[in-house]
Amino acid sequence: MKLQLPQLALAAAVALAFIGSAQAREFRSSDVHPDDYPTVMAVKNMSDYIKQKTGGKDSIKVYGQSALGSEKDTLEQTKIGALDFVRINSAAMNNVCAATMVPTMPFLFRSTEHMRKVLDGPIGEEILKDCEKQGYIGLAFYDSGSRSLYTVKKPVKSLADVKGLKIRVQQSDLWVAMLQAMGANATPMPYAEVYTALKTGVVDGAENNWPSYETSHHYEVAKFYSITDHSLAPEMLLMSKKIFDGLTPEEQKIIREAAKQSVPYMRKLWDAKEAASRAVVEKAGAQIITVDKKSFSDAMKPVYDKFITDPKLKDMVKRVQDTK
Repeated sequence: MKLQLPQLALAAAVALAFIGSAQAREFRSSDVHPDDYPTVMAVKNMSDYIKQKTGGKDSIKVYGQSALGSEKDTLEQTKIGALDFVRINSAAMNNVCAATMVPTMPFLFRSTEHMRKVLDGPIGEEILKDCEKQGYIGLAFYDSGSRSLYTVKKPVKSLADVKGLKIRVQQSDLWVAMLQAMGANATPMPYAEVYTALKTGVVDGAENNWPSYETSHHYEVAKFYSITDHSLAPEMLLMSKKIFDGLTPEEQKIIREAAKQSVPYMRKLWDAKEAASRAVVEKAGAQIITVDKKSFSDAMKPVYDKFITDPKLKDMVKRVQDTK
């Protein structure tokens, strides 16, 4: 029996789909950090898992050190499907996905343990799911550590010391508001530009975690590290929904599993890296300053009033705070 044209077209499409699914695929993932950074290593760990589950067919190549652009650039590339995965800080998602505002809020989490418990549970899943309508599949949260201020010319010992300082922040309205509430002149800037900005006096300081402070060599030019612990905003691993929707259900399942199993691996690396980075910067002469954290925390009410206005977000903040 001869096949009619529509049947031939359907048969060809099925054959092409089969061939496509059988072909090896190397997904691309972006990160701003170097190759040995815990977030980069975690996605490489994901790749190993995917290779194992697909018999070596699929894998992920991670492009670190902002090789594919800034977080903002790669986020846009991921949305349109030009890039498969992006590892990004939750702060960079605040203007894209409203629920990410909650884990980014200052002084929200009481400790690393509290943060991990919240993000591993239903609240974490809710936040990841909220990104889908914006074109991203939220796969996992990674640790970003506790962020603190560091400065070039003078140490920050109290909230009053921050007044008027130009402090680099992530390209996020919330981050700008947070530093403004501290009295700083918040200066949004891509991560890759911060070292030069610190060195040339474009900014007086920045804020980040121990590993970023060390691996970026910011400690060489900003030697005063004030432990404000103002944020435990997590990292997020996102996949392009456009790419994800084109995969088979089995491929989607493997990717989700790969991401989840990479989280404990990342955390183990993170805890070790945090301790090692602190040791490196202290040995290099960085001055570690203890501050009155309560004065910083008390200054954050206007930030909550401005950004947590939606009843759903208010409820989520309360649920986070109530998590024991």
